[in-house]
Amino acid sequence: MKILLLEDNKRLNSTITKRLSAKGYEVFSFTDGLEAYEAIDDGYICFVLDINVPSMDGIEILKKIREYNSNTPIIIISSSIELEIIKDSYKYGCNEYLKKPFFIDELEIKIEKLCNFDKDVIEIYEGCIFYFSDSVLQRDGEMEHLSKKEKLLLNLLLSKRGRVVSFDAIQAVVWEGGFTSIDSIRSLMRRIRKKLIIDCIETVVDVGYLFKKCVDL
Repeated sequence: MKILLLEDNKRLNSTITKRLSAKGYEVFSFTDGLEAYEAIDDGYICFVLDINVPSMDGIEILKKIREYNSNTPIIIISSSIELEIIKDSYKYGCNEYLKKPFFIDELEIKIEKLCNFDKDVIEIYEGCIFYFSDSVLQRDGEMEHLSKKEKLLLNLLLSKRGRVVSFDAIQAVVWEGGFTSIDSIRSLMRRIRKKLIIDCIETVVDVGYLFKKCVDL
């Protein structure tokens, strides 16, 4: 679970990094906007961006991310209380605006809420439970280990339950920013469907997939 953090205050950057790392996130932290921008394609589940940073400001990075990625949560953190800056942040696609100073707990709660990672154990349907940390799917008491990509894909679908997850979003998260083909995504999806047994995933033609209410086949 990779998070990109852009914060040029080294003390605050270190504090946020330590707290999120202790919660099990893999934090890639930056103090320079251009360096952060060059890393935005590396498959993050969330972006935390300060606005006033060297080289390239957080709003510009926000806009660049939203040009190709409309799904991944973005949290803007800033000391600015200017209404136009706050409006621009939401206009260009941020999910949350957090004004400094703030409690780190507040940031952590927002990340968990947006990414739906507050539950490590998820009941998919009666008798079927997904254990994210252990990469295990339990069906009627029987345990089956998932590959890394199977785990990431299932978690992505569950975190967006009821919403369409695009092929681009799957590539960004499951392949961690690397390139993959539609055929590879479909092949991975077939394996997930086979392991779930009950029909829970709807194909949205030419767009992606939707995790819906599970029904008996």
